[in-house]
Amino acid sequence: MRSVTIIGAGPAGLSAARVLVANGLRDVLVLERNPEPGGLPRFCDHLGWGVLDLHRLWRGPRYARELVRRAAGAEIRTNVTVTGFEPGGRIRVTSLDGPAVIESQIVLIATGIRETPRGPRLVSGTRPWGVTTTGAFQEMAQAGQVPFRKPVIIGSELVSFSAIMTARHAGIRPVAMVEANARITARRPGDLIARHVFGVPVLTATRLVEIRGLDRVESVIVEHEGARREIACDGVVFTGAFVPEAFVAKTSGLAIDPGSGGPAIDNFYRCSDPSYFAAGNVLRPVEHSGVAAAEGARAAAAIAMALRDGLPSPGGAIAVSVGGAMRYVYPQRLIVEHLPLRLFGRAAAAHQGRLRILADDAVIASRPISVLPERRIAMTIPAGDLAGRHAVSILLD
Repeated sequence: MRSVTIIGAGPAGLSAARVLVANGLRDVLVLERNPEPGGLPRFCDHLGWGVLDLHRLWRGPRYARELVRRAAGAEIRTNVTVTGFEPGGRIRVTSLDGPAVIESQIVLIATGIRETPRGPRLVSGTRPWGVTTTGAFQEMAQAGQVPFRKPVIIGSELVSFSAIMTARHAGIRPVAMVEANARITARRPGDLIARHVFGVPVLTATRLVEIRGLDRVESVIVEHEGARREIACDGVVFTGAFVPEAFVAKTSGLAIDPGSGGPAIDNFYRCSDPSYFAAGNVLRPVEHSGVAAAEGARAAAAIAMALRDGLPSPGGAIAVSVGGAMRYVYPQRLIVEHLPLRLFGRAAAAHQGRLRILADDAVIASRPISVLPERRIAMTIPAGDLAGRHAVSILLD
């Protein structure tokens, strides 16, 4: 039996492996479904990686290689797909060697996120070649493939601008960025940089209606304030609209938070089955790779404590719920014996009002707040305020 098996060799999983090895564990196993470890950064050949966790400004592949290097001492197996979780840390996998079962004292789920492709977005039109997601596009570009020359970028999240940079690095010139909301999702001046540095028009309050083309994409139809027009292009890149890669966790019976879409955890990153922990972007969509890496490291520290019987019992945790304009908060359960009690969440929509934290029916914190749905809200609760309490509510009024 393994001490720890980590599912996912991205920033969260590899950072967790590094911390566990540093804590003296020599039988840490990392499972990765792709042919190489490193996660999404492997395909992002532009600057911006490693700033928060490694204090470097690197291109994605360089950052991924460093994460792998720092996880030396852990065994990394690639081309392995996890198909099920069973109680007590028993996981089912399949690989080139066929199906197998791996037993571990503790399993860390660090499977990250995935973009929403065309189908669930309900975009009408034909089904030509040249429609992809950012991840698939970046993987093709990394392999030297040029799937199109003049694509339209759908979405304006940070990853959407990553798609623009990947395109320009590959000699591809996007003809437009299309955003359904009245403002871009990423922080400004992203739209100004797209327009004036990369020459990509940013069309806000504009909705993709239809994709046209026979063998390959020829144009798209977009709508702005009720008026439709056609944009000539040879590709469509659907970006963002991330969801946690938590299908196996959900179908295996682990508790899933309906707001975040990821596994529900306590403040030690422990799932509803205490043999399973979760960290990184599988907890919610989506945070910077450095945030995911830091969560992986903190989860690993908690796992090291658990292996030494140093964690408090998961029983008696205080449940956390959300209300008003809050979309989700994590952790969803609080063990008050340890500090600090830090919570993070997001609003369901742009909102200006008051953030209130209630313990049972008593308000223990309140502050005015103006938030956007893509901005993380951080909260700290003094443990003394929860003495004798049974439930916590986070309300955005």
